Amino acid sequence: MKAILLAALLAITPLTAASIAWAVQPDEVLPDPAMEGRAREISKDLRCLVCQNQSIDDSNAPLARDLRILVRERLKAGDSDQQVVHYVTDRYGDYVLLRPPFKATTLVLWVGPFVILAIGAIGTFLYLRGRKSAAVAAGGDTAPLTEDERQRLDALLRKEDRKEDA
Repeated sequence: MKAILLAALLAITPLTAASIAWAVQPDEVLPDPAMEGRAREISKDLRCLVCQNQSIDDSNAPLARDLRILVRERLKAGDSDQQVVHYVTDRYGDYVLLRPPFKATTLVLWVGPFVILAIGAIGTFLYLRGRKSAAVAAGGDTAPLTEDERQRLDALLRKEDRKEDA
C-alpha cells in the first residue's frame, strides 16, 4: 500500500512542479511587496484570453504575460485597482474578467445556463409524458389475464421449458 502511495506521489510531483512554473516570472515581480500583492489580486480576476479558463496569474501564454506586465505598469503609474481593471476591460471587454458583471451585454453568460437547464427539464418532461401516453395506447394499463389466457400462457411456458431441457 505504501508503495502505491509513493508511486502516486512521484507521479503527481512533476505536475505540481509544472503548475508552479506557470506562475508569474521572476522578471515580472515588482520590488514593492504590497504593490506586487495588489498586482497578484488583480491578475487572479483577469482571464487569459488564450487559455480562457485560467487567470493571467496562472497562465504561461505570451498574452497573459503581456497582461501581467500591463497590470504592473498601470500600478506603477499610480492607478488604483479599479482603474487598472477598467483600463484592461476597456481594451478587451468584459470577457477578460473571470467574474463578468451582470449587465445587458453579459446577460447570456448569467442567464444562459438556467435557460438551457429549463429547456432540458421541459424536454425531459415531454419525453417521459409521451412515453407514458404511448404505453397506455399500446395497452400498458390492461385488465388482468382471463383464466383461458392464463392457461394458454402456462402451456406456452411449459413448451419452452421442454425445448430448453432437450
